[in-house]
Amino acid sequence: MLHSRKAAMGFIFITLLIDITGLGIIIPVFPDLIKQLTGGNISQVSQWGGVLTVIYAIMQFFCAPIIGNLSDKYGRRPVLLTSLLGFGVDYLFMAVAPTIWWLFISRVIAGITGASITTASAYIADVSTHETRAKNFGLIGAAFGLGFIIGPALGGILAHYGLRVPFVVAASFCLLNALYGYFVLPESLAKENRRKFEWKRANPLGSLGHLKKYPAVLGLMGSVMLVYIAAHALQSTWTYINIERFNWSPQKLGWSLAVVGAMTALVQGVLIRFINPKLGNEKSVYIGLAIYSIGMLSFAFANQSWMMFVFMIPYCLGGIAGPALQAILSGHVPRNEQGELQGALTSTMSLTSIIGPLVMTNLFAWFTKPGATMHFSGAPFLLGSILLMLSAAVAFSVLKSEKHQVKQTSPELSFEDTPQTFSSEVAEERN
Repeated sequence: MLHSRKAAMGFIFITLLIDITGLGIIIPVFPDLIKQLTGGNISQVSQWGGVLTVIYAIMQFFCAPIIGNLSDKYGRRPVLLTSLLGFGVDYLFMAVAPTIWWLFISRVIAGITGASITTASAYIADVSTHETRAKNFGLIGAAFGLGFIIGPALGGILAHYGLRVPFVVAASFCLLNALYGYFVLPESLAKENRRKFEWKRANPLGSLGHLKKYPAVLGLMGSVMLVYIAAHALQSTWTYINIERFNWSPQKLGWSLAVVGAMTALVQGVLIRFINPKLGNEKSVYIGLAIYSIGMLSFAFANQSWMMFVFMIPYCLGGIAGPALQAILSGHVPRNEQGELQGALTSTMSLTSIIGPLVMTNLFAWFTKPGATMHFSGAPFLLGSILLMLSAAVAFSVLKSEKHQVKQTSPELSFEDTPQTFSSEVAEERN
């Protein structure tokens, strides 16, 4: 059993790494492809790119709960393999697209079938024990970090052979991974732990509505949402801020993102295995979000180029919070609802991918426009720091309230067992 779990985790890690690498491969050439198809200038290209991003996020928002619920009924394996095929088709559409509208079709396909993170998260919850859950969820962050080191570098190299070549390579990665998974990936959700598919639960509002029976889950998802929005301070404005403030070149911007990716992979793939067992999930959330917030605040007021690299250390160390928070969440629901939970989380992430970029880029524009009352390009980072502290406060309030309820209902239960252990047992009984 231990060997099969390790093998499954290895495949899931490779699956996520290939997905993120595929996404990273196309980042350097995606603007040029849009420009080729539209003939527009860089301003118009960015607008097209923004619309395509929003379409993908909207499709994810509505379809992720469906995908998650389907994995609760049919198992993780078929849904995960279908997701890989969907991404492969998406990249092929881009590779041969004769008009911009083909890119819209490809983004719709990717948004509908883009369940790799949703289903992989549910898979991780299936094969994890209480002790290994946070460590295993850390693999998601590690895959993101490594993927964003390998992908953009590989995409830049492949672009020398043709604008469409990176898309063909990304498609090949996904399709070969699906073929490999077909022969080696075991199913993680036993048939006795599955449940029937219900449309009323397979939508963002229905999914969240059903999770109301686990009060702490909705509160903690609010905490997660604040983290996701805060993260867009870096994801959506990093390049603009550093060009405006320090006149960074594209090469320096690329290196800076590679450093962030490497540090993220180190923290969530390696350090969390030592830190989390010592701190526990709850303390990891509070300490991680506090350090994360300090990193954001430091970015906001940095006035020397080298400072941005130094302040990456606390920013990336804050990454211990995400896997711990996700581990607490997954511990609050039974096995046959993990897909639904992860689908709801993915919908939340998709919603913040609509809200976050709009808030952060407009905040940057407001404080850097000609004639601004106060010139402050670091405003998005300051807002991100505030949101992270609010996230910590929300998580603390929810978990403190849950502890109080546990003491009232089961005074003999020592809360050294952590809240999610208790909640998971209750969830299983309710089911």
